Parts: sequence; structure tokens; C-alpha cells
Amino acid sequence: MRYGRACFIPGLVAALLGGCASPPTSFYTLSPDASLTRSGTTRPVSMVIGPVTIPDIVDRPQIVTRVDANEVEINEFARWAQSLKGGIARVIAADLGALLNSQQVSVFEGWDDPLTTWRVRLDVVNFESVPGRDVTVDVQWAVRPPGKTRPVLGHSVAHEVISGPGYEPIVAAHDRALASVSRDIAAVVLASGPQ
Repeated sequence: MRYGRACFIPGLVAALLGGCASPPTSFYTLSPDASLTRSGTTRPVSMVIGPVTIPDIVDRPQIVTRVDANEVEINEFARWAQSLKGGIARVIAADLGALLNSQQVSVFEGWDDPLTTWRVRLDVVNFESVPGRDVTVDVQWAVRPPGKTRPVLGHSVAHEVISGPGYEPIVAAHDRALASVSRDIAAVVLASGPQ
């Protein structure tokens, strides 16, 4: 009888602990907008994206969503695969590369020539997700043309509807919102003409 009880209790504990397993963690990345159309520029634009700043509330691995005016939810099992700052910079660089028809748009400094390279600073004021409703991306940006000391300042606010439940539609809506910001920046570069 004692032997049966000694085997039963550890088996019961193992079964109970197995039932308490956490859900698997999902990782998400922002992606460039594949639908962006290239401009007719014939001369490649050299550009560096950065620095990028984001609000402290979303500067974390977990995806943060808004519950109501004074409450947010930080989901431990829905996470960014890379830093959100890095993801935003990478996507804006890819979107601008497509819009400006250039393969010389990067997030990396070092090989750029200040006399030929555009610089773009991004200050993200709001990066908000409301599940089942929409996302908002509010960015103040500064575009510095090559060889100039004074940047062109701009402000973009993009709202995109979330197309369904779960985190994938939220991330896709942020992709579209960042593409809208990229279009605003590209318009400034194209309006400035060749440098």
C-alpha cells in the first residue's frame, strides 16, 4: 500500500504541473509594404535612417495594446522578434528604398558621405494598438539633405484599421501605418530634387 501511494503522489504532481503549462510565445516582426510603388527617379538616393526614438511604454519586447484610456495590456506571450526601434528603422529604410528606387537606404552609418547622404531622424510620439479597432503611429521626423545643416521637419499621423482578431492583423496594420509615414518622407526628398 505504501509503495502504491509513493508512486501515485509524484505522478499526480507531475500531471497537475503539466496542466499548468504556459501558452507558447509568438514572435512578430514589422515588414516593409510590398505594395509601395517606385518613383521614377533615375539617380539613386543615399540615405541613413536614425536615430529612432520611441515612447518608453512600448520600448520593451512584449507587444503592448491599449485596453482603455488609462489601461494597457503587456502580453508576455506576444513579443517583438527584434527591438521595436530597430524594426521601425528597418521597415522605414526598406519602404523608402522602394519609394525612391534606391538600394542605398540603410540603418547603418559609417560608409555614408555627409556631402551625398540624406539623414532621417524619427521620433515616434505614439505607437498604439487597440485590438479589434485600429492602430495609430504618430511620428515627428527630420530629413537633412546632403551637405545641409538645416533639416526639413515633418509630422505624420497614420491610423490603420485592424482587419481581424489576434496579433498578426495588429502588426500588419502597423506595417501599413509606417508605409504612410515613409510616403510623407519620400515626398519631401522627391520635392527637393537631385542633390
